[in-house]
Amino acid sequence: MRLIEKLKEFENQYMFIRWATGGEYGKLTYAGDDFVEFDVIDVDTMEYSETVLIHSPLILEVCIGGADVARILAEISSKISLD
Repeated sequence: MRLIEKLKEFENQYMFIRWATGGEYGKLTYAGDDFVEFDVIDVDTMEYSETVLIHSPLILEVCIGGADVARILAEISSKISLD
């Protein structure tokens, strides 16, 4: 199974993605054969800061779980309930 095929299963979920020129926490909005669309979250303000289109072959690492991703999810969830 290719990485992009697996990423399609995780669309609209929060994660950490590292690619050739950077790495950020955010929400995967689209995973296609040519590129992925990723909404980056500023970890200081917990606001979406930008949308990045990443060429699929440049993705080096994806972290879907873990302590840092859980913290992002908790902070995003607490902001949703307050609004």
